[in-house]
Amino acid sequence: MENELIKAISLRKDGKHNESNKLLIELVKQYPENGRVNYQCAWSFDLLGEEKKAVPYYEKAINLGLSSGELEGAFLGLGSTYRTLGEYEKSKSIFIKGIESFPNNRALQTFYSITLYNLNEHHKAMELLLTCLIETTKDDNIQSYKKAINFYKDKLDETWE
Repeated sequence: MENELIKAISLRKDGKHNESNKLLIELVKQYPENGRVNYQCAWSFDLLGEEKKAVPYYEKAINLGLSSGELEGAFLGLGSTYRTLGEYEKSKSIFIKGIESFPNNRALQTFYSITLYNLNEHHKAMELLLTCLIETTKDDNIQSYKKAINFYKDKLDETWE
């Protein structure tokens, strides 16, 4: 199985998404209880723009168990996929679980902020994005205003007289 999985991932990296997907579908048929195979299959459907088909594979992969790095990717993939399907509450729930498990993953937080935007939780989305920005940027101009941005991030509607 491992050699076939490596081949499928290699095909994906080479841009041969359809071939990779076909191989991964066959691997899932042979190893339906393998979380890693299900995760890679979900990812392959996402790359093909077939998000609805990706969902059950992401869900099963997470339930079966994955390595830490793959679990981060599965949370991000499933949360983002739910969002693109308009299932914003499911997306929010998955991102919250992902962020609880991986609190330092800024990609999860960034994609979560997009879901918050879709749920009209604009203040929370902006606060999260501004936090990600000031904690990760190396831009000197932004860094020089880090203290101010940090202060205002949760006071976006306040005015001072």
